[in-house]
Amino acid sequence: MANMAQAIRMALHYGEEKLGVNDIFGEDVGPPLGGVFTVTQGLKTSWNTPLDERGIIGTAIGLALAGQRPVAEIQFCDYIFNTIDLLKIAGNCCWSSNGAFPLPMVVMSPHGAGIHGSIYHSHSFDAWATRLAGWKVVMPSTPIDAYGLMLSSIKDDNPVMFLKPKSLLRYKDGEKIPGEPEEKQLKKMIDAPIGDARNNWQPNWPSIEPVFTPLGKARVVREGSSASVFTYGRHVHMCKKVADKISAAGLGEVEVVDLRTLFPYDWNKISQAVQAHGRVMFVNEDTEVTNFGEHLIRRVVEEHFYQLKAKPRLLAGLHVPGVGLAVELEHASVPQENHIERELKSLLSELT
Repeated sequence: MANMAQAIRMALHYGEEKLGVNDIFGEDVGPPLGGVFTVTQGLKTSWNTPLDERGIIGTAIGLALAGQRPVAEIQFCDYIFNTIDLLKIAGNCCWSSNGAFPLPMVVMSPHGAGIHGSIYHSHSFDAWATRLAGWKVVMPSTPIDAYGLMLSSIKDDNPVMFLKPKSLLRYKDGEKIPGEPEEKQLKKMIDAPIGDARNNWQPNWPSIEPVFTPLGKARVVREGSSASVFTYGRHVHMCKKVADKISAAGLGEVEVVDLRTLFPYDWNKISQAVQAHGRVMFVNEDTEVTNFGEHLIRRVVEEHFYQLKAKPRLLAGLHVPGVGLAVELEHASVPQENHIERELKSLLSELT
């Protein structure tokens, strides 16, 4: 079965062949490397750019305005912050032109902690991304969702920020992409060899079928009737594990929901969950001040105050300038399973 990096790569290949993608570019995106995490290996329209994030975003905007469907990569989301003004312009184009100038571009970037990348390779960008009006923002937690969300992102006429949880790029689960061969065969077909042999290597793409995961639709990962936790990216798996542990201890049944799309987000699912049991928690790893989860809590309180049985919880990263290299420092900075367990137990035990 494909890991997440392979799933994104196959989606980009399908985009080249069927959806009109003509340019996939960024720092080290083209041959021979195919991206820091090998997400773009073997793609025929991939090419390398200078180390210039503003140039990458500006080029993507120009191509999209010219009618193309480019996919640009910022090598790590830590380096995207100097492009904020261009990202704002990209979000404005369709709206300010009353639809005359749609901007069908995808910007993808590895996101978050989990690989002990220290201060320059562990940032999150989800809260910043959701503030960029006019953008759609997605973050997958499984290979099949990475595949389906990428295809939907490519087809969309709005700019889409595709945040790749870097700690999940080698993650595999049980659901295959339609047409995907067995794991060893897939690796032989689409993973480039190591060393000099990579220079002349060409992939042998499998005959895969499209999956268009709808943007704005959450996925229930675990059913539960006591409380709901809404999350995305790598914390989906942490929350599922903790919810199973709490269930085994007889402390309650926690529903775990993967938002998948941060904007537009699935408010219907959040609203239904709060009305069903009145206990909700939001988990992500961006810093806790002006966090995306704070917006969701504000809306929960405004629209469902009298249906709440406990105060809504937000578990987020600490408001510190960066994530330390040492494992202990990283674990103290962004939510881990023990933090999720502590907050969920508190949520479940709070009296109505």
